[in-house]
Amino acid sequence: MSNVDIFVGEMIGTAILILFGAGVCAAVTLRFSKARAAGWVVIAFGWGFGVLAGAYTAAPLSGGHLNPAVTFGLAVDTGVWSKVWVYLLGQLAGAMIGAILCYLVYFAQFRANVRQTGTTEGTLDEPVPTLGIFSTIPEIRNPVANLVTEILATIALVLPILALVGDNRHVEGIGIGQIAGQAEGIYGSGIAILLVALLVVGIGLSLGGPTGYAINPARDLGPRIVHAVLPIPNKGTSDWGYSWIPVAGPLIGGLLGGLIYNAAF
Repeated sequence: MSNVDIFVGEMIGTAILILFGAGVCAAVTLRFSKARAAGWVVIAFGWGFGVLAGAYTAAPLSGGHLNPAVTFGLAVDTGVWSKVWVYLLGQLAGAMIGAILCYLVYFAQFRANVRQTGTTEGTLDEPVPTLGIFSTIPEIRNPVANLVTEILATIALVLPILALVGDNRHVEGIGIGQIAGQAEGIYGSGIAILLVALLVVGIGLSLGGPTGYAINPARDLGPRIVHAVLPIPNKGTSDWGYSWIPVAGPLIGGLLGGLIYNAAF
């Protein structure tokens, strides 16, 4: 596959992923949304469906990595690093585009980003925090604990993905979507992508509580940049002091996942 195919596939697929993921966070968070306060289970499934839609879309062009941690894990396992930079650029660009699209979908809700006191109609109170719509925020700010959580959650993502890839993993540029489209049996029916989507839901439900489970550097960094730049009313801080953890943790987890898979399988 060409560099252009990889870049375009990852950009479009990751944009869809973030549109779904940030979109469900906006739906649950913002006032005047019909899904407001729907809860964590809804958020976890929204992100899972984002993976499903994004990976299916990107599969014919790039293999559907959509995540630098997955790209790193596959590169460690296969020893093929020549295309990694193209994947990463496409993923970051797509994540930023997806965040912008989410902002456009919920533009009216972002403009009305205030709370009413409930005592006098129209009285304005504190704005609804918006960073959590775009990027992750830890429940307890402990850099070591937060980093460990992201590393372990990403290993829990990358190891099963490598197991799904199986014997086809030594094809250059291969990814979960590409395997789903080319291999025989269960993969040929596209079930691999569905399984990865459900895996993301499971990680969110089981491991997402402490940090919001970035498990994807592009997913967190791209939307955080967009949050900092967009003219969102009452948007608050973009929390750059924490931003290195959802980047470093998943990258370390992806590398460790590849190493563990190589050693064990």
